[in-house]
Amino acid sequence: MSTEGNGVVSTGSTTRAGSTTRAGSTTPGIAAGGLDEATLAELREITTRYPQPRSALLPMLHLVQSVEGRVTSRGIEACADILGLSAAEVSGVATFYTMYKRRPVGDYHVGVCTNTLCAVMGGDAIFERLKDHLDIGNDETTEDGKITLEHVECNAACDYAPVVMVNWEFMDNQTPESATTLVDDLRAGAEVRSTRGPRICTWREAERVLAGFPDDRADEGPAAGPATLLGLRIAKERGWTAPGGEESGGTGSPADTKQQAQDTSYSDRARSETDIEESGADTAGGKDDVK
Repeated sequence: MSTEGNGVVSTGSTTRAGSTTRAGSTTPGIAAGGLDEATLAELREITTRYPQPRSALLPMLHLVQSVEGRVTSRGIEACADILGLSAAEVSGVATFYTMYKRRPVGDYHVGVCTNTLCAVMGGDAIFERLKDHLDIGNDETTEDGKITLEHVECNAACDYAPVVMVNWEFMDNQTPESATTLVDDLRAGAEVRSTRGPRICTWREAERVLAGFPDDRADEGPAAGPATLLGLRIAKERGWTAPGGEESGGTGSPADTKQQAQDTSYSDRARSETDIEESGADTAGGKDDVK
């Protein structure tokens, strides 16, 4: 950081009059540009949660989205100023992760998984139906500002394919018909509950939660569904348990016992081969000594 003769503070490629780049600093120029002081205070608060303030950038960007509806240039400048980073560094992060949006998002972000398993189970058909029904394309928002539609690569819920997410909450085992009903209910203001989570809130409210400000809905809805728990149920029915150590005396499932025996056999064989190699090396060494 250097201070030029006219009192402008310069940090790398960014230069802002009347601002500082010290983490946790006040930002009067940015506050005047749009972000209110309450938001700036919360951005600074987030930095106190981490040993290194710059580690707070991801939740800070989520907070910007909760206020601005997207990552704006003034949000980028605010984060950069508070963390002592350049705007280019912050922008690089904001454009790398797909959860950060550079265009305004509607009240409900509807993400349709079109990755392999969801696609073959009907994800592509769901996405096409919603585009026609809402009269919008990928990453576009309806005229009433209610729904933003986006195809996503994977929602990490293949056991419930095809999956749709609304503001990052799961809607499992969808069909073109159920997905159409879903977006109609959202646009009408009806209460919608996720399959394995809480009531659906607005996108901005969800972004505030991702910034680390709880909405007291964490305990709503089941934490896991039948497909996720199927393996556990089968294990209980067959009396399978995890392999135990020598002290516990656990035996585990038949498959575990067989695997343990194989591991022991491999280990013994490896030790035997090592002993032979070392013995051979010793013998060779002895011959050299005799010579």
